[in-house]
Amino acid sequence: MSSTALDPDIATQLKRDAAGLVPAVIQQHDTGEVLMVGWMDDEALHRTLTTGRVTFWSRSRAEYWRKGDTSGHVQHVKSVALDCDGDTLLVRVDQVGPACHTGAHNCFVTDLGAVSA
Repeated sequence: MSSTALDPDIATQLKRDAAGLVPAVIQQHDTGEVLMVGWMDDEALHRTLTTGRVTFWSRSRAEYWRKGDTSGHVQHVKSVALDCDGDTLLVRVDQVGPACHTGAHNCFVTDLGAVSA
């Protein structure tokens, strides 16, 4: 992972895991639908905030990737918020095309059923 240019005021608020990563929940801005979850380090967050396109850190490939660069299914950033604990990001986007690499509209396609109370 590369060094960061993330604003120091933002960087001090983030609580990262041992690998320096924070989960990012990606949500369709106008419907509230949760589309996917990815991981960001400081550099990925900086790129997301400054380019208006969502950038993730790939844990499996150990590289940055910008959503839509190969598929054309881009995520245009509308807003980014940090949760109250500082350990999760909420990125509201305008999704173009499917969000999931499988071609599904979102990544949450396997229904595990209702929870018994």
